[in-house]
Amino acid sequence: MSNSSKALKLYSWPTPNSFKVSIALREMGLEYDFFMVNISEGEQFSPEFLKLNPNNKIPVLVDANGPEGEEFHIFESGAILEYLADKTGMFLDQKKSSQRYKTLQWVYWQMAGLGPMLGQNHHFSQYAPEKIPYAIDRYISETTRLYKLLDWQLRSNTYVAGDELSIADFACYPWIVSHEKQSMKLEDFPSLQKWFVELGKREHFIAAYREGDELKAGRNTVTEESRKFLFGQKGDHLK
Repeated sequence: MSNSSKALKLYSWPTPNSFKVSIALREMGLEYDFFMVNISEGEQFSPEFLKLNPNNKIPVLVDANGPEGEEFHIFESGAILEYLADKTGMFLDQKKSSQRYKTLQWVYWQMAGLGPMLGQNHHFSQYAPEKIPYAIDRYISETTRLYKLLDWQLRSNTYVAGDELSIADFACYPWIVSHEKQSMKLEDFPSLQKWFVELGKREHFIAAYREGDELKAGRNTVTEESRKFLFGQKGDHLK
């Protein structure tokens, strides 16, 4: 955890949704303090964090200079990406243009489809105590469909939402990083593979993942103890 006092503070842990935001912050040239929230140890349920996000999920962004000039905190990675893009005027058209809405539709597609379906793929194939073939097959099939759609989009576009890098790329890329765990072979999706490889060469993408690797080094993030924090929560903290 940083002891400096930058205007932007990111409360996070190395997960796909968090990497979206750390990539965006770096690509936008924004300095920020990083506050570690170890979700494997239940820190997302601390009273301090729940004041920022009653949904007990990371990431959360706190901006000392919010829209009304006062401190503002925002959760949900897609909303954070849109907020930062509007704040900086970068990676999202600032006019009410077709390009703006095209970019946002792919961000929302990722939030509603790519992330949740691939997350279920991860859960049932990697973490579920009981391997349920129906569930595994269902989510691998849906992952395949979503990969095919993204590959199709990238056949005629350099980036997810067109010819310019955008927050749609920041949203999608981190969920493709674990393609092997999702039982996906990138060579089966050549346009997607090309996009993924090229983004992976960018300085700020590399730096974001280096930071994540350093944070997780030596930590076993899914243990029997951590499962009670990561899985099966029923919202009891909202009483």
